[in-house]
Amino acid sequence: MRKIGVIGAGQMGTGIAQTVAQHGMQVFLSDVDLARAQAGKDSIEKAVTKLVGRGKIEADAAEALLAKITPVADYEPMGEAELIIEAATEREEIKQAIFEAAGKVLSESAVMASNTSSIPITRMANHSPDPERFIGLHFFNPVPVMGLIEVIPGLATAQDTTERVTAFAESLGKQVVLSQDEPGFVVNRILLPMINEAVFVLGQSTAGIEDIDKGCRLGLNHPMGPLQLADFVGLDTCLDIINVLYRTTRDTKYRPAPLLVKYVEAGWLGRKTGRGFYDYSGEAPVPTR
Repeated sequence: MRKIGVIGAGQMGTGIAQTVAQHGMQVFLSDVDLARAQAGKDSIEKAVTKLVGRGKIEADAAEALLAKITPVADYEPMGEAELIIEAATEREEIKQAIFEAAGKVLSESAVMASNTSSIPITRMANHSPDPERFIGLHFFNPVPVMGLIEVIPGLATAQDTTERVTAFAESLGKQVVLSQDEPGFVVNRILLPMINEAVFVLGQSTAGIEDIDKGCRLGLNHPMGPLQLADFVGLDTCLDIINVLYRTTRDTKYRPAPLLVKYVEAGWLGRKTGRGFYDYSGEAPVPTR
């Protein structure tokens, strides 16, 4: 695969585009309009410039990387792509609309993939032109740093599609975990209930934010506490994923913690809004309660 389409120029989409371009592939990057797609490329340029300043990448390599990313106003140029990756927000109706629109330009030999972190692949495949060429391809944030990709075939996904996409993921220098199409797949099926339970512990005043995070860092040997990690992921994203698990399984162990819902309703979404379980307005994060 030498030409890749990435739909969604937010944090995940730009991370995917940067990683793909860094490995020598051409990227068509789109969003709701050309301005947002260009803003996505601008954010990649800022990130790559920092890497040059730190000596992590040569200036010539950075220039070559950026030259491989083309912001586009619509999906038409993606007709040349061997793989189109949807990396929009974790809302199924938005993804479905993308698959239907992008499917009109998908070439007969190309694959369509979703970067969903929890939504069933088999169900979404029905909105693509060919379920046999539809698959889940779940990157982890920050994409250029994290070494894992989950590959999730749906019920109708062809074996050839799984093999091609796995080879693509490995060509990016990533390790691959193959998951069946079950709610949350592997990582988020384990991670999100832990984060959600940490919020229950906080909401029930069993312990404070710092003690919950310290307990998991030191007691479980995790690099981040669950509340710190939730702020990094985005509390809205955490709520979306746990809601998908709950709605899909109807298992009450996945019911969202009321305090998580309240923080999202308040617009306290974590690092991206400057406030979540921690306040990021000062030199160092401080607990909000």
